[in-house]
Amino acid sequence: MNRHDIALIGFGGVNRALAQIIHERADELTDQLGFALRVVAITDLRLGSLMQADGIDLGEVFAMSPMDTFAGRPGGAAVPQNDFVIRNTTADIVVEATFTNPLDGEPAVSHVRAAIESGKSVATTNKGPVALAGTELNRLAAAHGVTFEYEGSVVSGTPILRFAGETLKGLRVNGVQGILNGTSNYVLGQMESGMTLDDAVAEAQALGYAEADPTADIEGSDVQLKIVILANEILGAQITTADVERRGISEVSAADIIDAAARGSRWKLIGSASRDADGNVVATVEPVALPSTHPLASVSGPTNAVSFDTDLLGTVTVSGPGAGRMETAYALLSDIIAIDAHQRSMIGASE
Repeated sequence: MNRHDIALIGFGGVNRALAQIIHERADELTDQLGFALRVVAITDLRLGSLMQADGIDLGEVFAMSPMDTFAGRPGGAAVPQNDFVIRNTTADIVVEATFTNPLDGEPAVSHVRAAIESGKSVATTNKGPVALAGTELNRLAAAHGVTFEYEGSVVSGTPILRFAGETLKGLRVNGVQGILNGTSNYVLGQMESGMTLDDAVAEAQALGYAEADPTADIEGSDVQLKIVILANEILGAQITTADVERRGISEVSAADIIDAAARGSRWKLIGSASRDADGNVVATVEPVALPSTHPLASVSGPTNAVSFDTDLLGTVTVSGPGAGRMETAYALLSDIIAIDAHQRSMIGASE
């Protein structure tokens, strides 16, 4: 039976949820997928670092007290030695899910690069490495014969990138637009019911939809990174965030909401990318009052949705959860499945 050994870089909500899935569904996953999964390394800002080549007892990790660290355990340290663990772990797959600066993609870019350079495939939910260094990292992965996967970087567990790359094969995709941030979509929905922007943001924070600093969600920089990924992956563009004009929902007033409703329209923060008459890809992030007939107009709450403009099918829309620890952990699992499939195909091609 084939097996993949996993190193979890970051052990917050998403990677912890992936570990929970592996721990609770090990036998079921092995039967379904045709390979086993074993966690052999974990790094965490609070817990420190742990490397055990024979496999970490995840039950013991989940039972640790809030004040405990990995120090004193075989292969354990009190500090998160991310780079050391990435380069020295026996894992063949590194799963990167640390907090990352959206301006430069660090430290995730460096984590992904170190893993690839040391011959390990990578799965990540981080937008930064994909939007800001995706071309470089994909080339590096190809040069080292490993795989770089990032399905969860755009719409959490909803498989937008794989849907476009696999299910839409044979179609010419001329454009893509979507509701790519559940926080802003929830806030706009609450403003429709009469709440102010500030009150709607506060409620979103209380519900866990928005961070303590909601700027990236409200002003559109989160969507800006995601539309760069979609444009480059699906339309074959080579754009950066500097090429994407951005406006956030703070510009939408209560009067705008009322006026749109009177016309049967709804405000949404839309990330879009399309080819112009010259073949250039133009991308924007901006609030738009969508008519009720638009496929994205009815998408409510923290849900995300993406519409593909195709030549043979017209508009194809996919919607699903845009956040959630288990949902995003599933995206990482789907990346691991894709890595396994790629490795098997490479072995088959060499025989």
